[in-house]
Amino acid sequence: MSRKAHLPNRAQLEVLDMTEGKIVLAGGSGFLGCVLGEWLAERDYEIVVLSRRETSIPYGRCVLWDGEHCGKWALALENASALVNLAGRSVNCRYRSRNRREMMNSRVLSTRVLGQAVAGCATPPAVWLNFSTATIYKHTYGAAHGEDGEIAATPEAKDEFSVHIARAWEDEFANASCPHTRKAVLRAAMVLDIVSGTVYEILRRLAALGLGGTMGNGKQFLSWIHADDFCRSVQWLIDNPSAAGNYNIAAPTPITNADAMKLFRNTVGMSFGLPAANWMLEVGALLMRTETELIIKSRRVVPTRLLDEGFTFEYPTLESAIASLELRRVKSSSRNDRLEVRPPQPSHN
Repeated sequence: MSRKAHLPNRAQLEVLDMTEGKIVLAGGSGFLGCVLGEWLAERDYEIVVLSRRETSIPYGRCVLWDGEHCGKWALALENASALVNLAGRSVNCRYRSRNRREMMNSRVLSTRVLGQAVAGCATPPAVWLNFSTATIYKHTYGAAHGEDGEIAATPEAKDEFSVHIARAWEDEFANASCPHTRKAVLRAAMVLDIVSGTVYEILRRLAALGLGGTMGNGKQFLSWIHADDFCRSVQWLIDNPSAAGNYNIAAPTPITNADAMKLFRNTVGMSFGLPAANWMLEVGALLMRTETELIIKSRRVVPTRLLDEGFTFEYPTLESAIASLELRRVKSSSRNDRLEVRPPQPSHN
């Protein structure tokens, strides 16, 4: 728990007066929540994380909730500058019945109960940003999807369940009646950072092992966003009073799998990369307990609204993003930092 939480009430209020405001991160103890929470805390926001388990938050404080029922945790939403809902079981798993149920419920039920909590606030959050996924758009090798792109599943991409979840998630958010709170949906692409177990590190590792060839036909597009631009876009949506509705949180230049893997091979100095046919991907996904949809679906998504409304990207191309992340790796290594997940560990107190 943060130092601020132990201050006397009067002193605590004096400290909070110096902050930019309170931001509540629902389900904020995972990778994205930690990246975003640290970034916002460094910019003087008070961070409150709603978590299912007692968790030490070095940049804020933890409030327990179950993601399904209203309780005392709802008081944390009072007078918040923003509520950001990141809750949802990881999709990096086999889509068996139990996992499907958990993936759906963790998103839909958390959104539902947050809507109830916001509606019951005396002073509700100024804005509610609810995460969704860029996977909601139709698999395509053609024109990129802006926010008005077609939403559909295709047998080729094996994405029927993922699109079904995304629709249900967004429908629940749309049904939440919060007349005094601005609402926006964040259809997020893959976020790149030097954190163990995340997309960037996995692809880089495959390239270093000589396994960084094309995957499938290599024509499928990867939509992505640098972690810094991810955080900047979230803050931009919080600060912009006219930002409402659907937003694609993705860099403006999606790239094919073949071109992306070439960049990763160049980054690690590997001239060769073993290609992986679809059957090899199926075997690999089974061994890694994940689904091939995460690899073979072509996500060609662009941030039309962000660009049209004045947001600028520091890392608009994958080349610039990789250069930045590799520099971050060097700086981290020089400080003897571990390139591991920043998510806080459960408290044993």
